[in-house]
Amino acid sequence: MAKRIGFVDYQLENYHANVYLKALRGPLKDRGWTVAGAWAIDAAGGKAWSAKNNVPYFDTPAALDQQVDAYMILAPSNPELHLDLCRQVFSFGKAAYVDKTFAPDVATAAEIFRLADQHRCAIQTSSALRYTNVQEHVRKLGGAAAMRHMIAWGGGTSFGEYAIHPVELLISCMGADATELMRRGTGDYSQLQINFTGGRTGIANVYTRGETPFAASITTDVDTQFFTPSLDQIFVDQAAAVLKLFESGKPNVDRAETLTIRRMLDVAEDPAALKGFVSL
Repeated sequence: MAKRIGFVDYQLENYHANVYLKALRGPLKDRGWTVAGAWAIDAAGGKAWSAKNNVPYFDTPAALDQQVDAYMILAPSNPELHLDLCRQVFSFGKAAYVDKTFAPDVATAAEIFRLADQHRCAIQTSSALRYTNVQEHVRKLGGAAAMRHMIAWGGGTSFGEYAIHPVELLISCMGADATELMRRGTGDYSQLQINFTGGRTGIANVYTRGETPFAASITTDVDTQFFTPSLDQIFVDQAAAVLKLFESGKPNVDRAETLTIRRMLDVAEDPAALKGFVSL
């Protein structure tokens, strides 16, 4: 099969476009996939990025589609544009990865999945924090069923853009069966308290002031262990998971988890969640 990826973006000069290109040309080179073209809403910036990185630039999505077999839809800082970007390429019926944060709200997330199903596109999304030694440990324990409680910590510059990371870390370990959420704090320090089925519980701390490294603690019936996620390989492992999607035509990230994550972020912005638990 052909192995050509098209980058679709808002402004291609961003960390994710650069780190995924580097991974595909470096550690994942033996998988045989190449970035064969790009298109961006910001055409001038997209052309400059493409020229600098020796990636062909195409003036329209239709022209790009003639040269690629799968898509990476980026714009990591602009989830409000993801649905429009998906509309540009889903009609071509090819597999696609949609960057974090998947959508600005759960209704838009559901619409992206509906559109993908309409055009028979296999798609997935996730934060790179899905691919750490924490998830590896949970798999060895037997998965979400072994978990009683989990705490995740994460930093960043804003809740809106960076809360996805500790929440993805939490849900990728605890599973999609979150039932209600309460939020404490709306400024630089926010804490999300989550109840799950079976009496399981979780906390996601989102601290946007100072330097807060990603971290997690996992409680089972046996013990509690603390982890500092290894971040060295997360974008390579994320890209490898995307290639698995492209090669198999089957998503390897549970859609139910994606929707639960987005619903949690929606509820976290609801003023009612500051007064008590709100159903998910």
